Amino acid sequence: MANDDSEFIPDDDSIGFVETQQVRLFDPPNELCLESGVRFGPIDVAFETYGTLSPEKDNVIFVCHALTGDAHVAGWHAGEERKPGWWNDFIGPGKGLDTGKYYVICANVLGGCKGTTGPSSIDPKTGKQHGLHHFPFITVGDIVKVHSALVEHLGITKLLAVIGGSLGGMQVLDWAARFPDQMAAVVCLAAAAKLSAQGIAFNVVGRRAIFTDPKFNKGEYYDDPDGPRVGLALARMVAHITYLSDVSIEDKFGRRLQHSSHFKYDLDQETEFQVGSYLHYQGKRFVERFDANSYICLTHAMDYFDLAEEHGAIRQALENCNANFLLASYTSDWLFTTAQSLEIVSELVNGRRHVSFVELSSSKGHDAFLLEIDPLVQLVRPLLERAQLEMAEQRQKEAGENAGDNHDG
Repeated sequence: MANDDSEFIPDDDSIGFVETQQVRLFDPPNELCLESGVRFGPIDVAFETYGTLSPEKDNVIFVCHALTGDAHVAGWHAGEERKPGWWNDFIGPGKGLDTGKYYVICANVLGGCKGTTGPSSIDPKTGKQHGLHHFPFITVGDIVKVHSALVEHLGITKLLAVIGGSLGGMQVLDWAARFPDQMAAVVCLAAAAKLSAQGIAFNVVGRRAIFTDPKFNKGEYYDDPDGPRVGLALARMVAHITYLSDVSIEDKFGRRLQHSSHFKYDLDQETEFQVGSYLHYQGKRFVERFDANSYICLTHAMDYFDLAEEHGAIRQALENCNANFLLASYTSDWLFTTAQSLEIVSELVNGRRHVSFVELSSSKGHDAFLLEIDPLVQLVRPLLERAQLEMAEQRQKEAGENAGDNHDG
């Protein structure tokens, strides 16, 4: 396919071509104070925006991406990297997050490798990549602090909503706890207040695959054109299994062979079954777009996240947030279970917060929130409409109070 964009027209219901923007925040001496106590800056933040910001700046939705996502959540990139955003079916004109009504922002996370400062970024002090041991340990809270600072930099006082799934859902919960007045609605999909021991175990195996790659070189591999590709691919293969369900794997692959109708009886054959070939393909694609050190940093951030531990209890963490909460889980998601979502819901109810919950029936496993869009549209649309109405009513109330104050003066 030619790379001439004049010959390519995105689908009619798409936003069209979009570009990633970048801003520098936390310039010294105003560095970000990380949860580890380290001061870190400057921080470059890559982000994309879609739709039109209203004059009142009351129509802004911030999307928090998952572990291996990035800022490109909707529309199309042009040129060599031409591709649709990872949630393109959900964001755009007339879609769930309707860019005819809303102004949507998505930013690459701190520690990432798609434009926001991370281990592969150049350290302005040395002129070389930070690497694993010169880039600080980061947490979900640190990621959220950067997101919040970006919102303030853009001149936005209050978000209509923050929305995210998986690691993005963890960010949403932390944001509601850390900056409770900065949003009117909170949408948390396929996430939890902490990662289960099983989830941590899979992350440990993934990191070990990277660490034991002969080309990892203690994270100092940026001069090597290959780097720890084998280890990173293996980490992705292991993680990808957790994103699926037993039913989805069985339906898609079963025990079907890839290239033959008969067993080869070859111990060196790793892709004899279709499922094996699929996982190898996923690993190969992943190393072409992701950095191993970022994977290590961000999985550690997931492991450390514990909303109750940090605040004493989930209820205490979210007690100051008066936003409308929506939580959704999926029946076949065994990485972030319905029981984990219900734990949050119970704490919100007991804390007299506004919360809605639904368990969606799906065979797609953890990836369902990325793949099954129609149920999300039905859930999110009324929530956003209600939140926008409440923001308008609050503005009118504040305007009336200000007018009264001026009259009395």
